[in-house]
Amino acid sequence: MATSIPSLKNTSVAEQPAKTMSSERVPVRRALLSVFYKDGIVELGKALAAQGAELLSTGGTMKALADAGLEVTEVADYTGFPEMMDGRVKTLHPKIHGGLLARRDDAGHLASMDEHDIGPIDMVVVNLYPFEETVAGGGTYEEIIEKIDIGGPSMLRSAAKNHDSVAVLCDTSDYAAVAAELNEGGTTLVTRKQLAAKVFARTGEYDTAIGRWFAEQDGAGLRYGENPHQTAGFYPDAKRFGLGSAEVLPGGKELSYNNWLDLDGAVAAVNDLPSPAAVVVKHTNPCGAALGNNVGDCLERAWEGDPLSAFGSVIALNAKFDMTCAKFLTGPGHFVEVLAAPDFDEDAVNLLRTGPKWGKNLRIVKVGDIGSLRDQAEERRVWGGTLVQGSDTKSGFDAELTVAGKIAMPEGREDDLRLAQTLAKHLKSNSICLVNGGMLVGAGAGQMSRVDSAEIAVKKAGDKAIGAVVGSDAFFPFPDGPEALAESGVVAIVQPGGSMRDSEVNDACDVRGVCMVHTGTRHFRH
Repeated sequence: MATSIPSLKNTSVAEQPAKTMSSERVPVRRALLSVFYKDGIVELGKALAAQGAELLSTGGTMKALADAGLEVTEVADYTGFPEMMDGRVKTLHPKIHGGLLARRDDAGHLASMDEHDIGPIDMVVVNLYPFEETVAGGGTYEEIIEKIDIGGPSMLRSAAKNHDSVAVLCDTSDYAAVAAELNEGGTTLVTRKQLAAKVFARTGEYDTAIGRWFAEQDGAGLRYGENPHQTAGFYPDAKRFGLGSAEVLPGGKELSYNNWLDLDGAVAAVNDLPSPAAVVVKHTNPCGAALGNNVGDCLERAWEGDPLSAFGSVIALNAKFDMTCAKFLTGPGHFVEVLAAPDFDEDAVNLLRTGPKWGKNLRIVKVGDIGSLRDQAEERRVWGGTLVQGSDTKSGFDAELTVAGKIAMPEGREDDLRLAQTLAKHLKSNSICLVNGGMLVGAGAGQMSRVDSAEIAVKKAGDKAIGAVVGSDAFFPFPDGPEALAESGVVAIVQPGGSMRDSEVNDACDVRGVCMVHTGTRHFRH
């Protein structure tokens, strides 16, 4: 049987039982309900009233509850402060937020509540103004602005922060489960934590949608998404850095969704390399990369690694783009979609714009942060959710190289091994790349088996495979991959290690005179 709980009306804070993190259940003595979507709200209100909870509400929600025969107190009557400004100010009041945020186990908080006649609020039920729906429905600027909820997110976040004592509901699908807990004497801490997590996810999503809409007002919409029939936009973070602070130089076509993705891939890869360096990217994968004595030499050798794939590519440099670079790209047989560097010589840009026919359409992007550490939350949307992880901040140039087999590291090839391991990080898994003389000469990526990637990389490299070193983003599960690479003439392989068959793989390399090097760090890129 459910326990009858008296109303909080005319009851002082001192008379209320203290709630601590150890409380199994928290009864709801006062609840605030203010929802845009009314589905299920009457049933939840009845469940609360059956437990003796006082109901606070506003507007249409209050009317729906009252029409169902429930006793409801209007928020304005409770706070003693009238709703104003067309409803923009109604729940933004100390009696509301004090009642939500006050810790029930803190004597100072309880004293402040008594001093200022603030009663505890044990549950908040709020769903937000339909901002996203109004935007999607083609609402006017004024209509969209009015659908930016202020009081709703404020109450949700206040209640979620204090989930030790307060239950907060932002999703109608949770009403039935919470009503069932009320019938058992109150909400559990496990449920309150889950509800709080949902609130912060929802308010974060809501704020992101608002930020994106505002960004679109400043022309952040892109030509199209991955395909012409898909819409897209680019929304820089509030604190501008990385590509969010990039300057697109005048002239050229508008950047597309795919351009930004390829640009990110190129900049991320070149950012991991010592300067000067150049990286050529096609479909987010490096197809060319090189280190060198000067930036012009790097660019030329990066292109020569795979000139067929480089045609129509995105290129990033980690040094100033100069006239030598411009003269190379304006030569015959070259075509570039996007070019990025930390800075550009003005004369070099003028030559690009006036030289080749494609120069007038070239997107030239100045990324001043190239060379700084990329360390941020990486997000990726999946159906119905968002995956988040930290950046992979390690590269082959800060790895510890350990010879795992009996064949010694070839003299003078450490930089090539480090370059190979770094580029493998930026190729889609399973990734294999061949490096020779400070330049990428062959790459295989995105295959379902590592041996397939190895065979593709060798085919790409051709005769340049002879004497090359190999980088792999993860361990070799069988000797077949290293065996295929050894047959092509490579002299060393660098990989994380950690396979159950490491010794078998090492033995296969020893027999073929190939040095096996381990780093201990995997670099999957899905």
